[in-house]
Amino acid sequence: MSTLADLRRSVAALHGELTRAGLVAWTSGNVSARGADRDLFVIKPSGVGYDDLSAESMVVCDLAGNVVEGELSPSSDTATHAYVYRAMAAVGGIAHTHSPYATAWAAAGEAIPCVLTAMADEFGGEIPLGPFARIGGEEIGVGIVETLRSHRSPAVLMRSHGVFTIGASARDAVKAAVMCEDVARTTALARSLGEPPRLHQADIDALYERYQNVYGQRPAGAAPKQEGEG
Repeated sequence: MSTLADLRRSVAALHGELTRAGLVAWTSGNVSARGADRDLFVIKPSGVGYDDLSAESMVVCDLAGNVVEGELSPSSDTATHAYVYRAMAAVGGIAHTHSPYATAWAAAGEAIPCVLTAMADEFGGEIPLGPFARIGGEEIGVGIVETLRSHRSPAVLMRSHGVFTIGASARDAVKAAVMCEDVARTTALARSLGEPPRLHQADIDALYERYQNVYGQRPAGAAPKQEGEG
């Protein structure tokens, strides 16, 4: 995005994807996006309903979580987002949801096993389980970073809490949140029929490589996609 005003409009609009996909209830959940200078990010205001969100209501913060622009208080997860941005330079967007099926796995204290090609494609293996941490400080961010640094997954289930996803952009993070809930639901349904077999690692690696570097539209003569592209 060329300006913070553009970014505020984009982040406000992306929150609509969370409601359309049924990933949030009432005022829970949030999306943030890092600015072009990488030292600021835009995030949802705390406790504001999704129907009332606008570009003007979005809050701009620095990487310490301090408000730089905006009239409202930022999300209660601002310290989490700020920590992730400081620790993971490649991350340009973060989404947080309490989507029902994925959060059920988090409540059960289980990673989602890689039993579907769609999981191998998008997440490169299981969707890992992160530790329990209290809301309000950096502890959740620490758990997200420590967990995802050893996984290809852009999603983590924080124990007894919900889903956090990361991406090169906020749109990528929201896509990962949508896909996380989709595979969480299908895997839970499969488990109700019995224990689904996990994919072999060689198949997971091949599926992930193809999806990340071949799948989708590319201009003629363009270089292969890099990891994290859509």
